[in-house]
Amino acid sequence: MIRKEITNLVEKSIKTLQKEGVFLAFNIPSIKIEKPEDKMYGDYATNVAMVIAKFVKKNPMEIADAIKSKIKNKKSNPFDEIKIVKPGFINFFVLKEYLQKQIKDILIEKDNFGRSRLGKGKKTNIEFISANPTGPLHIGNGRGAFFGDTLANILEAADYKVFREYYINDARNNNQIQELGKTALGQGKSYLTPYLKKLILKLKPHLKKIRSVTDAGYFLSQNVFRDIKKFCQEKLKIWFDYWISEQILYRQDRIKTMYNDLKDKNLVYGKENAYWLNLKKFNQKDEVLVKENGQSTYFLADMAYHKFKIGRGFKKIIDIWGADHQGHIPRMRAAMEILSYKGDFDILITQIVSLKGKKMSKRKGKIITLEWLIDKVGLDASRFFYLMKSLDTQMEFDLELAKQQSKKNPVYYVQYAHARICSILRKVKSYKLQATSYKLLNHPSELELIKQLIRFPEIIEDTAKDYQVQRIPQYAIDLATSFHQFYRDCRVISENKELTQVRLVLILVTKIVLENTLNLMGISAPEKM
Repeated sequence: MIRKEITNLVEKSIKTLQKEGVFLAFNIPSIKIEKPEDKMYGDYATNVAMVIAKFVKKNPMEIADAIKSKIKNKKSNPFDEIKIVKPGFINFFVLKEYLQKQIKDILIEKDNFGRSRLGKGKKTNIEFISANPTGPLHIGNGRGAFFGDTLANILEAADYKVFREYYINDARNNNQIQELGKTALGQGKSYLTPYLKKLILKLKPHLKKIRSVTDAGYFLSQNVFRDIKKFCQEKLKIWFDYWISEQILYRQDRIKTMYNDLKDKNLVYGKENAYWLNLKKFNQKDEVLVKENGQSTYFLADMAYHKFKIGRGFKKIIDIWGADHQGHIPRMRAAMEILSYKGDFDILITQIVSLKGKKMSKRKGKIITLEWLIDKVGLDASRFFYLMKSLDTQMEFDLELAKQQSKKNPVYYVQYAHARICSILRKVKSYKLQATSYKLLNHPSELELIKQLIRFPEIIEDTAKDYQVQRIPQYAIDLATSFHQFYRDCRVISENKELTQVRLVLILVTKIVLENTLNLMGISAPEKM
């Protein structure tokens, strides 16, 4: 990875300058190598000289120039030019010979191109969707569904051992189960949506035999859950490793055990006929664990559930929750401290999703189901559009744009690039797709395309670190744009057989990287459109 090479070269240069006495001895800070937005500032840049200036009390321009000199003095480096720009940026322009050689590496690695050893096999749990079993998944659930599945793919590509998990809120004492039971027995209309009307009618012979509201609610929730599970697997193409039932946690006495553990730690006290968890030392308000009626709270069950996660050996735990769970984050972090969890714990919140031109209301039963959306625009477009926006921003799904078959539609634009490559390759079966002279790739559009291709490992690594999944569809768009520009500027098949050969290899490796990118998002790579 070129960025890693640059990082190593900069770090070695700083260490050399320290040994020579040019800099005082200090712990070298994290070196950030970034891609400038404007090409005039190079292919990569770093502000490390300005960071070091704070330690050594020297001019950043002087520091940058010293680092540049050490790198340039090395017998072999991958740069055509290194420029120093005020107030102390070091800008790197990659050598075209270096770029040309990267084609061969992609051709060798194929499906493995972009993968890294970042995670070192760390056992990771990603819990996502976890919608209440009171009805079908709606367009808001789609955000967590596609984000969670894609993040799992990315972490797997970065060598984490990932397990996908769905938590079913089906405890028989839950208020939602009680309300669902009343709805099932005709005693209330809290959840009476068109979907439930149809399901209740279908289950009427069984419901007639049930007298208890709790039993009816639990029975109906299990049938709703079966529909959700089938939908996830067949329509969303998402397969979970674990489906964890809250009710089973009760049956296994995990909630009771959790409560007793907290009592043993002297963290439980009684007040107002209820039992509370003392969270004062965590700077959080105390939370009820057992209500006045003797029923456990959702928070106690959630603590028991996370203790169960920890007990299964996960060293990295990621929870993806809906916007209404924002306030639950601080107390859950406090809970993980109480549970003495030493691994990585991250909570990601999915913000609200709306459909352009349409309103959604749970109270009035006016919800837009995820199944309806997928039937309208297809799974590929649904995934791509959801993933384009940062998880922490509200999004408006543009239905009409998602249905378009034109370059205005980003997923069509990306998939068309792949289909166009496949169309070219079908015409040249007589050629062996193994170039001998990569030095012929000199056109600016050829070199720009290669620069985009070699960014792919960086994109995966960055996203595995910060979970900014929207970086993946944007990269797919950037790569497709570079390919379309190359296709306009450079004739792939020409009378020059050697040039044709090497350009065919270039589009073949572009196809490989496009497929790898689409696979991360769970999106198909069509060969014809």
